[in-house]
Amino acid sequence: MFKKFEDAILASIQSTMQRRIILMITLIAFILSVMMIAPSKMVLAKMLPGKNNDTFNIYATLANGSSVEQTKDVTDCIVGHIQKEGEVIDIEVFLGIGAPLDFAGLIKGSHFKNSENVAEIVLNLTKKHDRSEPSYMMVQRIRPIIVKNCGSLYPDTAVSFVEPPAGPPVLAAIVAEVYGEDAKGIRELSNRVSDVFKKTEGLVDIDIMQDEIYDTFEVQVNSTKVSRSGVSIKQLNDILYLAFEGMQISVKNSDFYNDQIPIYLSLSQDSKRFTSKDISAVTAKLSSLKLMNQKGMMIPITELVSINPKKSNPLIMSKNLHQMTNVMAETDMLSQVYPLIDARNMIIDTFSDKYKIEKIGLFNLKLTDKTTKDIYKIIWDGEMEVTLDTFVELGAAFIAALILIFLLMVIYYKSYTLSGIILLGSFLSIIGVIVGHWIMDIFTADTFFLTATSLIGFIALIGISSRNSLLLIDFTKSLMNEKEMPKAQAIAHAAATRAKPIFLTAAAIILASTLLAGDAVFGGLGVALIFGTIAAVIASLIVVPVLLFQIDLEKHFNLNTPL
Repeated sequence: MFKKFEDAILASIQSTMQRRIILMITLIAFILSVMMIAPSKMVLAKMLPGKNNDTFNIYATLANGSSVEQTKDVTDCIVGHIQKEGEVIDIEVFLGIGAPLDFAGLIKGSHFKNSENVAEIVLNLTKKHDRSEPSYMMVQRIRPIIVKNCGSLYPDTAVSFVEPPAGPPVLAAIVAEVYGEDAKGIRELSNRVSDVFKKTEGLVDIDIMQDEIYDTFEVQVNSTKVSRSGVSIKQLNDILYLAFEGMQISVKNSDFYNDQIPIYLSLSQDSKRFTSKDISAVTAKLSSLKLMNQKGMMIPITELVSINPKKSNPLIMSKNLHQMTNVMAETDMLSQVYPLIDARNMIIDTFSDKYKIEKIGLFNLKLTDKTTKDIYKIIWDGEMEVTLDTFVELGAAFIAALILIFLLMVIYYKSYTLSGIILLGSFLSIIGVIVGHWIMDIFTADTFFLTATSLIGFIALIGISSRNSLLLIDFTKSLMNEKEMPKAQAIAHAAATRAKPIFLTAAAIILASTLLAGDAVFGGLGVALIFGTIAAVIASLIVVPVLLFQIDLEKHFNLNTPL
């Protein structure tokens, strides 16, 4: 078998036409593999793939001023759809508050929720090994159904799905940080960015981290009327809290605990409810509340206070002492990079009516208001920024590994040409890595991404494939030096002889990596090692011999052996 392989190698390196065909096929394979990433997008890059969890949360946020009954209507609708899922073990609903903190809730600010218009639903699923559908595929399947049926019950209702992150904790997959000095301008720009996100294919769960500005009513106490009426301001304050918030009026001693049990008093929910959201409804409700003065006379509250409509005061956010707002979006089983590029291009095309747009760095934008000359910046963050930083750092690590290997080879062989051939043989393993991800994407139900763990596997392949080329070159040198074998025959014999240990090493790596290939997070590492090793073996036994035959080995080996 190896004798036939040796004859095939000898024939291929001695034939000018076959050498050109091998090098041309290698070049075409390399170009096509790179084109699979861009521009064809046959292989998509992502920080980490979806993680198959045993739980996830659903957040429901209604418009400000919504009642807890309306919030309950939305959660009941969501629970009704969830109960149809056989993989759901139990459901917990938290009305008006956030759920007990978990990893995702800590990042999303779940502990800050405390109003009637918010709710969280916690779903616990069967163990991932006992179900065929991963949690992220379930989320992708039920999200449009729930958003359509339950998010439309009341205007401005947002329903979002939150899963425990597979990697570093971030606010969202894509976060647009909008910076500026004018709060009104930031709000307007953020709303426009949110509209762009809603029109971008692949983006879901869009949200702006800012308070809504809504109508409120301020109750101002007329201290002169209060003093003349014979009641105290404390009485007035207490009845308002008693009516709408509830207050502690007494305590009860417990027979079982050392602490006293507080007793709260409040009006019923029906008594608290206003007929409408206007000043007449507020006045009518307050006029029904009366206080008794020192003479026993009942005085309506509206005689002691004035009711003034006003706008709410939204929270002012800042980061690093700069005023800003976050516009967030999740990706629907897609890489973050491509929707971001689409959204950014849409911003550049559509925002030019009001802003002068300049590009900052790779993706960030600087916008200058043409009328007011106010300057705003859109800085991209979230999982997309983590992905970019990780890929840049891993790319730098890859380049550093190549340089170090090249320097070591130059010191060992004292030849830049031989060192370059070794590096080229190692670099060609990228063909197998990319093609392997494309093949896996065909046979998997969801997208098989080129992830950070894939790049780690590619970096690890450099040393493995370099070793293959070293075996071949060292044995060729030994044959030419000790047995005075001609260059072509020495290369072919070395390739055939070293093929067996190279195959055995490759088989061990491939078999060990199959355990990783099925993992949700480290699958990219396993696939990169499997298919990259196959490509490295082909490059070492076919491409490297052709490259060695093309150069003057006697000169680079410091030999005087005639051909």
